[in-house]
Order: sequence, then structure tokens, then C-alpha cells
Amino acid sequence: MGKIIALANQKGGVGKTTTTINLAASLATLEKTVLVVDADPQANSSSGLGVDIKQVESSLYECIIDHVDVRDAIYTTDVEGLDIIPSHINLVGAEIEMLNMNNREKILRNMLAPIRDEYDYILIDCCPSLGLTTVNSLTAADSVIIPVQCEYFALEGISKLLNTIKIIKSKLNPKLEIEGFLLTMYDSRLKLANQIYDEVKRHFQELVFKTVIQRNVKLSESPSHGLPVILYDADSTGIKNHLALAKEIIGKNK
Repeated sequence: MGKIIALANQKGGVGKTTTTINLAASLATLEKTVLVVDADPQANSSSGLGVDIKQVESSLYECIIDHVDVRDAIYTTDVEGLDIIPSHINLVGAEIEMLNMNNREKILRNMLAPIRDEYDYILIDCCPSLGLTTVNSLTAADSVIIPVQCEYFALEGISKLLNTIKIIKSKLNPKLEIEGFLLTMYDSRLKLANQIYDEVKRHFQELVFKTVIQRNVKLSESPSHGLPVILYDADSTGIKNHLALAKEIIGKNK
């Protein structure tokens, strides 16, 4: 049975999408079958994996609102073993449209149920908010990865997210666990980055991934080419970090 992992943090710009794209590509490289669900209306995961949003007929929006068969919204990518359900800007309005639906918090869970056995891992790229789309993502997930940028303000929003996870765990999804806190954009030369790492480690101890994602130019460049970094520059630090993360997650879930 496939494991569904949501990548969530209501603070934007912490590396959720970059991590989703490159963790998915790394898991696929390690011979796992992976599906990315782009639940962010900005659709950056979709374009970062080479999907032309303008050519997409069925996206996550159509699956949620028009009840299109989920299999019609799955697109292949340039990475073997890696598929994606793309997003669309219309997803912004889906939160309002979902308000009148029955079991509105469980729409995504029910949608993914028929296909979860076809993949080893399903990664959900959440939008940077704690709205209904993110609630759906966390209700559908088995666990959540929380990317934390190595910046001072990054720690401020974590308590709100943890509170949301706690509510969802008690009311909607009792099996939801924290897969781990992932430190992103880490620069070992900066004293602040090391302080934040120590602070997160002190608070969350075993829940912090041993792997940190370092600042890397190739990681920033690859999405503009519609490629995960492994296809853009296979020797970069970015891919080494994400492969190490993928191995750590596989090791945890044996």
C-alpha cells in the first residue's frame, strides 16, 4: 500500500515545491513508483516537472469540483516511475466551491483511495496556507514533512501548523504523523543557519531529518528548465541532498 506524504508549511518560500519535485525524482531514481499531487494553485510543481499547464485538460481542480476520474488527470514526466496530477490557478476558487460539498475535508482522501496501491509514495505539495485545500491534503496523508527555512522568521509559523495538525489528527485523521522536519536553504557559513538548526533540533529532536538541504544554485535553476535537478545536473549538491533524504525516508518506512 502506497504511503501518502504531504509537504506542508503555511509560510511561503520555505522550499516545499523544490523539495517535492526533487524528493519525488530521487525516490523514482531509487526505483520507487511515485505520484506527485500538486495541490498549490501556483502550479509550480507541475511546471517544474515539465507539465505545460496550458495544455492540461484535467487537473486536480477538475477532479475535486467536476468529479473527473482521477486517472484522467495523471500525467507522466521525464523521470521514469514519476507521475503527476497537475494543479491549475482555478484551484484558488475551489476552497469556496467545496464549502457546500458533503465531507468536504475528505474529498482528496476519497479521490486518491482507488490509486494509492499503484504507487509506493504519493507526495502532496500543499499550498502556503492553512485553508481547506491544505486540510484536505493533511486528511488524505499518512504523514507530513515540514520544510523549515534556515531563517529567523521560519520558526514563527511552525506552532500554528502544529496546532492545525493536532486538530486534524483529533477530528479527521487519527493516523496522521509527522514524518519529519526538514531544514532547507542551509548555508553552513552562516552563524544564523547553525543556530536555527540547533534550535529546531533541540525542540523536535528525533523528528528532525539528519539530511539538510543546502543552498544550491542548480536547485534554483532547474525548475526554469522544467526539470528536476537530477536531470539538470546530476552531480550537484542539490541532488546529493535529496537522494540522501529519499534514502532516509525509505529507511524509516521499511
